[in-house]
Amino acid sequence: MTKFSKIRENNYAFIDSQNLNLGVKALGWSLDFKKFRIYLKEKYNVAQAYIFIGYMAGNQSLYGSLQKYGYVLIFKPIIIEEAGKPKGNIDADLVLQAMIDFYENHFDKAVIVTSDGDFYSLVDYFYQKNKLLAVLSPNKEKCSILLQKSAREKMMYVNNLRQKLEYKRKSTA
Repeated sequence: MTKFSKIRENNYAFIDSQNLNLGVKALGWSLDFKKFRIYLKEKYNVAQAYIFIGYMAGNQSLYGSLQKYGYVLIFKPIIIEEAGKPKGNIDADLVLQAMIDFYENHFDKAVIVTSDGDFYSLVDYFYQKNKLLAVLSPNKEKCSILLQKSAREKMMYVNNLRQKLEYKRKSTA
């Protein structure tokens, strides 16, 4: 290896898709998932980006696009609540996959994408083991205080990335 060679990290991202999508929408814009995948690769050297998402039969086009952009999709069956709203809690699936990859030594550092305080224990554990690269909260105003405390200086926010990551419809003119 020459002195000009750069050592590439093998970092993994674990993305709470619903939290990411709704958090950014609450800011008044939509995330461009293709740009976000590129951002994760360039900023954090993310080699593998898991996206944890509820499975709905009519969303094959979305799932195909996400896979084309380089995400690994992990589906959770959804249930329809009484109000007719779909619900698919992915928290346990994200934690399980993160711990499997941790114990099998698949990644150097983890990027956790969520604002959900339910991930406090995972984030704290990875921080203690020096395996946490960053926690990316989709929305600073909606981010759990527990998550902020566990991530400490590794807490980052998507709020100020609108210019870089906003989805813009292609004009048909």
